Amino acid sequence: MVQRRGFNDAVTRFWGFAAPAYDTQVLQRWVYQPAQDEVLAQLRAHDSLTIADIGCGTGIFADRIQRELNAVVTGVDMSEGMLAQAKARSSNVTWLTAPAEDLPFNDGALDAVVTTSAFHWFDQPAALREFHRVLKPGGIAAVTTISPRQVLPLHALSSHILNPAHNPSPAEMKKLFEDAGFTVSEQHRVKRPAWTLIVSDLLTVGTK
Repeated sequence: MVQRRGFNDAVTRFWGFAAPAYDTQVLQRWVYQPAQDEVLAQLRAHDSLTIADIGCGTGIFADRIQRELNAVVTGVDMSEGMLAQAKARSSNVTWLTAPAEDLPFNDGALDAVVTTSAFHWFDQPAALREFHRVLKPGGIAAVTTISPRQVLPLHALSSHILNPAHNPSPAEMKKLFEDAGFTVSEQHRVKRPAWTLIVSDLLTVGTK
């Protein structure tokens, strides 16, 4: 089992405390929903019906996937506080506590693995290897993550200290996927209203 960084354990505890604020309408609509819309479109395009949402938080997106696609969905998170709200949100989604680097699924069990706005907290190479393991042949991993349009000196320094690929560039993200065994089939910046472009996130889709 991959050991998660101590810093991430503190983050997990923080989100357990801050879970109620995460659900605010403004935050969800302008920060999280654009990326979720794009991932949902990928799931539709690939006819994905067994899906895991990793780092699911309070379950807003996992619940939406289940309702809109009539899919079999599992939400996975490390925060008990987040999952408590997720369980209250929907009984049609299965909610599990587990790290992204050690997923509770058999080999080849899923059509798709998705994660939005959480990938920067993972051990990224280990998580992508797990995504690949649990997918069926032809299955997809769809990941959105913060990816600066240009690397600033402070960012470069902190990324090497905390995590070599903490906020990867498009090229770094593509290499992470390929090193885990994926073929990258789609990669582009998440489309956002101009005034929200301060959130510079990237969608990458890999096929097993």
